[in-house]
Amino acid sequence: MTDHLFNLHGDVLAAMRRGPKPFAKLAFALSDADEPADTHTGHFRDRIAGAAPGDELAALWHRTLTAWDLAEGADWSASPPRTDARRTDVYDRLGFGAGLREVLDRAVPVFKEPGATVISREFTSWYSRDAAAARAFYWNSYERMLRRKGWSDAAVTSLDEASHAVVERLADPTRAEAYGARGLVVGYVQSGKTANFTGVTAKAVDAGYRLVIVLGGTLNLLRGQTQRRLDMELVGRENILRGVDPSDTEALIDVDYQDDEDWPEKFVSHGARPSSLGFFDIERLTTRSNDYLGLQSGIRALEFEKQDRTRPLHDPANLHHAAARVMVVKKNKSVLAKLIKDLKKIGPILSEIPALIIDDESDQASVNTTDPKKWEDGKVVRKAINGQISQLLGLLPRAQYVGYTATPFANVFVDPGDEEDIFPRDFLISLPRPTGYMGVQDFHDLDGDGTAEETHVRGVYDDTGDRLQEALDAFVLTGALKLHRADRGVPEGPFRHHTMLVHESIRMAEHAALALRVNSMWHRSAYTGPEGHARLAALLEKDFQRYADPGLPAPASYDELKPYVSRARQLINSGGEPVIVVNGDTERDYEQPELDFDRTPHVWKILVGGTKLSRGFTVEGLTVTYYRRTTQQADTLMQMGRWFGFRPGYRDLVRLYIGREEALGRSKTVDLYEAFEAICRDEETFRAQLARYAPLVDGRPQVTPAQIPPLVSQHLPWLKPSSRNKMFNAELVEIRSPGQWVEPTAYPTEAADLRHNAEAWRPVLDALDPTPVTLGGSSLAHGHADSYEAVLGSVGHDTLLGVLCDLRWSAPAQFSPHLESLVTAAETGHAVDDWLVIVPRQTSARRVEASILGSRPLSLASRTRRRGDLFGAISEPKHRGAALRVAGALGDTKDASIESLVRKRRGALVLYPLVEKEPLISPAGAVDPGDVVMAFCLVAPVSPGSGGRSLVRFRAVDSSRGDSAVIDRAEVEE
Repeated sequence: MTDHLFNLHGDVLAAMRRGPKPFAKLAFALSDADEPADTHTGHFRDRIAGAAPGDELAALWHRTLTAWDLAEGADWSASPPRTDARRTDVYDRLGFGAGLREVLDRAVPVFKEPGATVISREFTSWYSRDAAAARAFYWNSYERMLRRKGWSDAAVTSLDEASHAVVERLADPTRAEAYGARGLVVGYVQSGKTANFTGVTAKAVDAGYRLVIVLGGTLNLLRGQTQRRLDMELVGRENILRGVDPSDTEALIDVDYQDDEDWPEKFVSHGARPSSLGFFDIERLTTRSNDYLGLQSGIRALEFEKQDRTRPLHDPANLHHAAARVMVVKKNKSVLAKLIKDLKKIGPILSEIPALIIDDESDQASVNTTDPKKWEDGKVVRKAINGQISQLLGLLPRAQYVGYTATPFANVFVDPGDEEDIFPRDFLISLPRPTGYMGVQDFHDLDGDGTAEETHVRGVYDDTGDRLQEALDAFVLTGALKLHRADRGVPEGPFRHHTMLVHESIRMAEHAALALRVNSMWHRSAYTGPEGHARLAALLEKDFQRYADPGLPAPASYDELKPYVSRARQLINSGGEPVIVVNGDTERDYEQPELDFDRTPHVWKILVGGTKLSRGFTVEGLTVTYYRRTTQQADTLMQMGRWFGFRPGYRDLVRLYIGREEALGRSKTVDLYEAFEAICRDEETFRAQLARYAPLVDGRPQVTPAQIPPLVSQHLPWLKPSSRNKMFNAELVEIRSPGQWVEPTAYPTEAADLRHNAEAWRPVLDALDPTPVTLGGSSLAHGHADSYEAVLGSVGHDTLLGVLCDLRWSAPAQFSPHLESLVTAAETGHAVDDWLVIVPRQTSARRVEASILGSRPLSLASRTRRRGDLFGAISEPKHRGAALRVAGALGDTKDASIESLVRKRRGALVLYPLVEKEPLISPAGAVDPGDVVMAFCLVAPVSPGSGGRSLVRFRAVDSSRGDSAVIDRAEVEE
């Protein structure tokens, strides 16, 4: 039966491509003569209110309202996206009444999750929503496929928005002058970056890009995964078959995917060969099994035919009739050499081809890691892959380069002045954390409540010793729980793959020994006997029942689960042994059927390996991880987090057994859990800084990608953001943070340096009032409202600068950017008149007080250095509120003791005289300043003149500037 209401609403909404318009007026104009003009109310409201799952009209409005909620730069609304105000603007423009608004809000809540963060140079707009919609053949197919896979409207719209943000910053493929944009897209580890670059590819070929080169990892296994994903979700059945009759069994022998259980049903279909529908085909220059081969057929495939030979290929008369070519190649020297050799044979038309190069895992192999200090006569020396990418960009002057990574630090440290390199000079886009994604935040409690750690994280040791046996038991038990859930209709079941990862070392000999150990343990585990069942029953009760998702079916007892334990054991043991070793020096070492999660129906195995399990390789169904491998680079460590990703239907079953303290070198130790938490903080700081500077000021960017490197942080001294050879080209000069808490922790350790620092603080100590006061109040924010006693004083800005400039540090680079902002405050419009100094006073009977250099007695706080020369937290939360208020970062506290201290252009400094051991107090009540660390925290004042100006000042090390020098990061770190 024809759905007249759905058809009418589809026609009406199709006429609103530029934004919402009066619905009744359009409905009247577009409806049949015998159809009531008020269709948008009565029947519509009742249908939405009672819509069953799958109702087409409800789905249409869900997609439309979500798209309007998320639309960036909408000229029809002054309200920001993702807000109730934006939705109100939509309803106002549609002319909907209160009753219909209420029904729609219940059916389609406003999507308020954050979108992509964009740092970009100014660019000429060419890719409007109208332009995208006019040519959206492959994007429309991709969108339909995502919805069939179960993607929500919000997820699809978010992907649409993020991929649009990439494509609109590429050069117009039809422009007369050649330009090659360079960009970087930052996602999370195993968070769906491939979906984004598939969407970007779909939109790009629709817009006119006719050669797409995807650099898909360094292994055939990874390249093949990417090829299959693009073929399945973008290229489609008809372009793969290329006219072969799908019923002709003999002819299909040479067609990819005949052994793939998802072929052809799960591969996107365009309905017919696209060229027969008036669009253009996609020709694959690589297949799932074959990388670029450099054959003559490859050369011919790159010869583009023109409708009008008098015009260049990029002219619209030719461009939109030409087929697109797509290839997925390894980042391999010989493969790229073949491609470059063939391209050189094509001739002058190369300069006419709008090309797109997508570099997956772009911080791996692609970055030049040669030392500029060793170049002769200043001539750039490149590593092989970096040099070949540069050649590709040189051969294809209309090529756009977009790198994808979850660990961007190496990319943003590329020399911005090297025009032939891959620095993202045009844009840097940070993708939002997807709904349902398990990332670092799910395993680390940054807010300190302990929930994530208690639920998912276990140490590799406990009081009884190594917990590998427990991890193995957890693997069997979680497999049984998955089977139990699948039998009870959990939508994500049946769970096709179920895996465990054991990662201790990069050494292959150790992998063999570890695999033998795990195999031996498996055969001694007695999973068919009373001893094994007793262990599993105890683990179920103490762990998995305790943290089970209440929304999922759970066994009432172990006896109910026992049959599923038997089935799980059989699946894991299929093929003879439960363990697969994943390592090797050649591609053949990875050609194991059990590692091909696409072709193998069920992989229920324990994977033992090292580096090859650390980058790009998705371990499907990963549920239990036993992890002990160390590294000293944050990006390398983050990429090892194979336990990150999407865990539908078994999120609560995920367990991470991780080393809490392991040997590092000869004298240091590292807590791997702490290290992951530190890089999580590094990553979140980077993303927060991007978000902070993304909004335009007066229509112009606050910062450009070339100014991003100084925003990279390092929370652990031994865990560098990236390897040393990727950090030659950036120096952090200044971070200006008015109204933000700044807490240095890198104080010296030598007594002579501590005495020097104490002497430097003498002007401040002399300015302290001897009478303590009480600070605090019930309305304080950003911390506790606890009252506390303190000694106060005030000093002029120049006086404090004299103190801070004279201090010695164990790592000067930690505070120098903040100091630079204070030195230049006046000349940059952030003048500071004076500083309120707060010295908190302990009231405990066990407090220790002493005079420092003749000062009045001050409380000595006890702190310890957590790693190397760096302390952990210096401040106490209850001390922060008063300082933030004094600096103007908080509103009126209604507390008279604090409000009396507030001044315009006044900063606040909290001084903490620290001792690291029991201090020796002289009979006169004095302490040797060589035993005291004069630690402090400060908040620079928020001034009315700061407005929306950039809060950072920096200098990127840029080879195009004659006054720049390469910074030796080792010297900074040491």
